[in-house]
Amino acid sequence: MSGTRRLPEMSLPLLRLLRPADWVKNVLVFPAFVFGLPGLLERGESVLPLAGRSLVAFAAFCCISSGFYAINDVIDASRDRLHPVKRLRPVASGAVSARVALLLGGALIAAALLLAAVIGWMLVVVLVAYAVMQIAYNVGIKRVMFVDAVILAAGFGMRATAGAVAIAVPISAWLLLCVFFLCLFLAFIKRLCDLTSAREAGSTWRSPAGYDDPGELDWLLGVSAVLSIVTYLMYALSDHAWALFQSRAIGFAMLVPLPMICMHRFYRLARHGHADSPLEAIRTDRIMAAAAGLFSLGVLAAIYVPPVQAVLDHVFLARPGGGALHPAWQPAPAVP
Repeated sequence: MSGTRRLPEMSLPLLRLLRPADWVKNVLVFPAFVFGLPGLLERGESVLPLAGRSLVAFAAFCCISSGFYAINDVIDASRDRLHPVKRLRPVASGAVSARVALLLGGALIAAALLLAAVIGWMLVVVLVAYAVMQIAYNVGIKRVMFVDAVILAAGFGMRATAGAVAIAVPISAWLLLCVFFLCLFLAFIKRLCDLTSAREAGSTWRSPAGYDDPGELDWLLGVSAVLSIVTYLMYALSDHAWALFQSRAIGFAMLVPLPMICMHRFYRLARHGHADSPLEAIRTDRIMAAAAGLFSLGVLAAIYVPPVQAVLDHVFLARPGGGALHPAWQPAPAVP
């Protein structure tokens, strides 16, 4: 009976160990499907099997990321106990033993590889590469300033790559770079929030990678934010995007103020140590939530609402070879 009574007591700490709130980061698997859907429909391909493959890739990344979260919590337990927020993590607080966390982490990583094998060997390769990077990160790279964030951001780029591999579509280099720089920004946001919350609580916790200067983090955040916006615009205005979406790609570019608002609001929250998770920030900041929602709706409208393309065709110049020019820009008839 005592063991039965302990199961509900352990279930919540085990769930927290997996960090399900962070599964939202794995939605980066889906852009390949969302942006590639119009072309897939034009080729007459069945959508449901491809959606299923994307969901399996998403589930695989949820498993493997949670597996490494559990292992990482074991490695960092002693240091986490010095941090005012991280000391509440399941392993650091003693709610979950190190042995259980390691066993659960290993089982989840194995489950992720099995799920990937259902899709194909290319997805297995992506997950193995991701696992190797995570091992390298946990073994020592997490203590090397800037390189640690680069590894984390590359891991998110692998999520986007996995989404494309799962449904066998090519991915734009500009889109991949946009994901990388956006996730680099998110990695520095987390480090800024960790530093700020520790200092405000008067904790002796120190960043393992040496992020002790808020000014340096501000610079890194500024550079990564600018590069994420620039590469997003380069994708939206690229030949690849035009070939897929024609003038609808211009709609993507016109939405750029909305992610800029989100990034600024998120930075302000982290600057005061209030949030280091995008989901948490969206829940607590109404302006950020509105901007993120409008951006998502705008992208979907640009892709799937035909009148939007008609408006964009009327307002903006067509690309060379991209279609007819607006009547006002038609060349004057030759004088006989």
